[in-house]
Amino acid sequence: GMAHKLAKAAMIDKPVWTPAKGFTYLKDIAVGELVDTDSGLRAVVLEHTSCASVVLVLNADNHPSEDKQFYLGKHRWANQTEVKVIGD
Repeated sequence: GMAHKLAKAAMIDKPVWTPAKGFTYLKDIAVGELVDTDSGLRAVVLEHTSCASVVLVLNADNHPSEDKQFYLGKHRWANQTEVKVIGD
């Protein structure tokens, strides 16, 4: 929900946070790896920059069909986005 999103946003400033158990920060994932987010997006990591990572979202199954086009395709995600590597 919204409170969870706000709590997560508030935590980004703090230097010592680590990802949730089972998750890895996007910036630490090798280019070419397939990842899942906790919101159900599946993406391939394309590149990392100092401020963001570029991903190609392939799958947005948990999202309503009218929203899927928004989520699919190339996106820039924060380096601290928590993701799970597929196949781990």
